[in-house]
Amino acid sequence: MSTFTGWVRAVLRIGVGISFLVLIGAVTVQVIGRSFVGSSPVWTEELTRFALLYLAGFGTGLALLSGDLVNVDLVSESLSPRKSWALRFLSAILVLLFAALLIAPAWRFTQIGAMQTSPAMAMPMNYAHGSILLLVATLALAALLRVVGMLTGATDGRPEHLLGEVE
Repeated sequence: MSTFTGWVRAVLRIGVGISFLVLIGAVTVQVIGRSFVGSSPVWTEELTRFALLYLAGFGTGLALLSGDLVNVDLVSESLSPRKSWALRFLSAILVLLFAALLIAPAWRFTQIGAMQTSPAMAMPMNYAHGSILLLVATLALAALLRVVGMLTGATDGRPEHLLGEVE
């Protein structure tokens, strides 16, 4: 289980890294174009938006796996350890259910994009729309891994590195 989770984390980190590098590259071309040439290529605006979408798509699942996604620890950690665990478990189940419910609509949204092209880059929009499918799929997978981890005792569902914690 931990080996699979490690592989998922590695793939998501690579995806975040590539998305960020594309974003940096597109913005650099924009800045150089506007500063030294007078205008930047039109495609950089679109590529920047697409890179941000993929950054969110890869990063959301990664944030849930590490516990860095938004948590309301003030409520859960004020409860007894057993109730706190139950609340974290319930939250993971709800995230899994909502994300799983969104996979089919996200797939349809992605398919619709195949009939459209982006105005500046002239690429099929299903590549851009696929970022939404990626987001809900990685979120569902991360929630599933958290649920399984909590049931098997591999994790207690708490964030991995709380602020101020010493390793």
